[in-house]
Amino acid sequence: MRVARSKRTCIFNPSFKMALKLTHLTTPVLFLATLLVLQLVPTALCHANRTVPSDPESNLDAWIALNMKQYKQASKHSLLNNALFASLSKAPMKIIKVRKDGAGDFKTVTDAVKSIPSGNSDRVIIYIAGGKYREQVVVDRSKPFVTFYGQKGNMPTITYDATAKKYGTWKSATVAIESSNFMAVNIIFENSSPKPDPRKSDGQAVALRISGDMAAFYNCRFIGFQDTLCDDVGRHLFENCYIEGSVDFIFGNGKSLYRGTTIKSVAERLGVIAAQDMNGLSGDSGFVFVHCKILGTGDMYLGRAWKQTSRVVFAYTYMGSNINGGGWMKSQNQKNVFYGEYQCSGPGSSASKRKFGKMLSADQVKPFLSTSFIGGSQWLVPVPKIG
Repeated sequence: MRVARSKRTCIFNPSFKMALKLTHLTTPVLFLATLLVLQLVPTALCHANRTVPSDPESNLDAWIALNMKQYKQASKHSLLNNALFASLSKAPMKIIKVRKDGAGDFKTVTDAVKSIPSGNSDRVIIYIAGGKYREQVVVDRSKPFVTFYGQKGNMPTITYDATAKKYGTWKSATVAIESSNFMAVNIIFENSSPKPDPRKSDGQAVALRISGDMAAFYNCRFIGFQDTLCDDVGRHLFENCYIEGSVDFIFGNGKSLYRGTTIKSVAERLGVIAAQDMNGLSGDSGFVFVHCKILGTGDMYLGRAWKQTSRVVFAYTYMGSNINGGGWMKSQNQKNVFYGEYQCSGPGSSASKRKFGKMLSADQVKPFLSTSFIGGSQWLVPVPKIG
């Protein structure tokens, strides 16, 4: 279910007993200004919050049971009976080349996307040579099976500097993918707008919005500050990627697996990595981070509820010293949260100060460790080989 795109309010409630690292602050005045703005700032897709007692363990147990059932069903499938893979393997592979110097088929990514006919049913690869492409790109839902393939050793950057002030958060995305079965390889998605002024509430700037189902990103980089990656809706895989930001920089209602990915905070003070919303108790979304690495600056929380419900799991992940000891931030209006951790390492992984969430057992974490979490055996296809 879609909700209003322009009114997600991301709040740090000053009544929370948070272990604020005041030594990180240059002046108390700037800190208070930052805190006030984070209470009021509108970021796409989130409403104001009020603190409500929750029972995270029982809710997490229910979600684990659901995903264990899906895991057992998915384990019966393999790539060999992936009908999509079989179909695409038989079809000819079309390659469209984009080069800024004019030596390709097009000079811009936008023109290459426009050349793909609506209703496309075959894999179309847009090969993008190295360089910076300053443009906003939209792949609409009528164009499935599109792949952005960046030049190896010289990754292209698609960049733009739109912010919520002028465009609204939803439309600030440098690249917006609305079609299904999208793939990106070796691409840098960047929102080059400057670091938001902590005294203002309109600095949200999205590098990528993925609103299509069954999308995979390999060796891609997502660069921004607030709201870098809008993992909106659908099933997604992010493998060996790099995500950089400050506040709620991975947010949305997607059901996504982040594997082998580096997450870097560039926050100067308070910040949150994941702001996930599962769209009510009947939803089946969530963010899972496996074999990831969290680095950077600021006083960072792993996640917080976007609205009333949220699901996030970290497993086998290195957590740097910038992670707040509490781990998870409690949001207003939070009713049911599903937070889990398993076998994480690093100074930020200590469970001694965690106030809610759950340390999972080996059996409980099993459904979240592989692509079965996103039903990958039914739609993931190998990365195409391009000479």
